[in-house]
Amino acid sequence: MQSPLPLAGLSILVVEDDDDSRLYFTMVLEEDGATVVPVSSAAAALKVLPELQPDILISDIGMPGEDGYTLIRKIRALKSDSGGRVPAIALTAYGDRESCVYALESGFQTHVAKPVDPDELVEIVANLVASCNW
Repeated sequence: MQSPLPLAGLSILVVEDDDDSRLYFTMVLEEDGATVVPVSSAAAALKVLPELQPDILISDIGMPGEDGYTLIRKIRALKSDSGGRVPAIALTAYGDRESCVYALESGFQTHVAKPVDPDELVEIVANLVASCNW
């Protein structure tokens, strides 16, 4: 019997520098069954990624210090057993076409403009997991 929670059993790493947004995304994803590890910076994400080996990475783009583009390029340079192939979603306030293309070229699988509806976020995560070949 399948769980009624669409994200049950998934481990998700959320990288978001804004405290309120990080809490919001964590709550939305956990309510639908995911186990979420929230971090506030690219550096923190790179530190926990190899050990955590999440099923999905969700990262803000506009962060101080290293932005989401730099983060995903560093992740894609890692070996698979260190998290280098983790499916990734870019969350950004920049919803224009150029930002979307740049996110995909940088290594994200999906680009989502903020604000994002909670049901839409859950659906995007579930669809990305379903489309991954692992």
